[in-house]
Amino acid sequence: MFDFGIAGYRPAWLDSRIDIVQEHGDRLRALAGRTLTRAWVVWDLGDDEWFSDCPVLFDFEGEQVEINHFKLGDLSLTWNTIDPSQPVRWPGFDLQWRPEPISGLQALRGMPLKGAELLEWTGEDVALGNVDVSFTFEAGRVTVFNALDENGLSFGPPAPSRRRHPLL
Repeated sequence: MFDFGIAGYRPAWLDSRIDIVQEHGDRLRALAGRTLTRAWVVWDLGDDEWFSDCPVLFDFEGEQVEINHFKLGDLSLTWNTIDPSQPVRWPGFDLQWRPEPISGLQALRGMPLKGAELLEWTGEDVALGNVDVSFTFEAGRVTVFNALDENGLSFGPPAPSRRRHPLL
């Protein structure tokens, strides 16, 4: 199994909202009320940009959820398995973990989480049914979405083509 150059990382791929809720719903719900203490992404030092193939980490007061999209519909959520102080080894790239290098993530740090939502793509194309993870805060939101074989981040409300499934 490919570990994305991250020691100890073992992605657990799921591809349906029902499976994600069954496997991770309780844990995602339990994050409500916790403060976002840190968000980590892998940074490409050579290109000085986010390396979006690797997981995005959200630390809520010691409970770390690791979100990664792969291929067209695979989503992996893992918990407390990645140590961002350890190197990322991906041949041909100079990579390292960085806390909040993206301004939208910086703005959310220190805020308590209101809740988590799963966003399901409803468009009429091959991405039908893709699931994204969205965290809502009093003054903002972050969504880790499937950007076709890598992660994407958005900070606004979901588009009409994404059906919201709050985890209450």
